[in-house]
Order: sequence, then structure tokens, then C-alpha cells
Amino acid sequence: MPSIELLLDEESEQALKAEWLALADAGLPSQARHTGASNRPHITLLYSDERLDPPRVLGLPLPVTVASPVIFGSARRGFLVARLVRPSLPLLELHRILHEEVGDAPGIDRLTRPGAWTPHVTLARRLTPAELATALTIIEPKRAIEGMSVGARMWESATKTITDLRLV
Repeated sequence: MPSIELLLDEESEQALKAEWLALADAGLPSQARHTGASNRPHITLLYSDERLDPPRVLGLPLPVTVASPVIFGSARRGFLVARLVRPSLPLLELHRILHEEVGDAPGIDRLTRPGAWTPHVTLARRLTPAELATALTIIEPKRAIEGMSVGARMWESATKTITDLRLV
């Protein structure tokens, strides 16, 4: 199950990891609890349930603004809380070019396709409604993070391998 992800500059990554830790310190679910070597703040551009060849990635580095909280999911399945990444024209163009390159590969998740994609950085998964309310008191007061996307990778969850993508 490959995903193609943008990576952030060190300062932005550290600011987001501080939010992960603040959630964990409050006893909440948090990405800080995921201790795998691949775990780091990122923006998923594409997810597929079928194998993909590593694509070219164009136009990096590019500025990114990690902004207000965004919530996905439901009380029944658990909420995911993230920080929305403002969809700038350069980011949307990079996303469009990437999807053009991979074409209509059958396994690409429809929610990562242009027109349906919500760029974000995940902070915590599987929160109950009460946990979500508490998490928002921790996250909401935070300022936007103005940073750069400085790299890209392909994460293959089935084999737990990372392929750094060449910047063009």
C-alpha cells in the first residue's frame, strides 16, 4: 500500500512533533505514540492500494502553511484530528502533476485525487468525542506554521520501506 508524501523542513517538523507530544502528555491518542522509524509529520499527496512505480516530484522546495485543525471520521469509527495545510497554487499544481504522472492507476484512493484531496498533517487518530474535545483545546490556540516542503518519499506500508524521491 504505497503513499507518496511531502516532507517538511526541520523547524516545521519540530513544531508539529511538539503538538504530538502535547497530546500524548495529556493522555490522548497521538502520532507521538507511533514509534516506527518512518513516523514523521508529512503531507500525503497520493495513496494507493496497489503497487506504484516511484514518480518524479516536481517543484520542490515549496512554501507550506500548516494552519487550523481539521477533523475527519466519526464517533463510531473514531476521529482523526489534523492540521489543515493551506492549498496554495504551487501545492495544488504539484499534486495535479503527480496525479497526471501516475494516471488512472486503479488502486489510487479517490480521496487523494485532485478535486477531492484535503491536504493535512495528521496529529492523532482514533479519538473518542470526549478526547477530540480535549485535543482541540490543546491544538486550537496554536499559530499557523509557515514552513517549506523540502523533500518527498514513497512509503510502502506492506514492506515498511521508504524510497526517497528525486527532486527535479
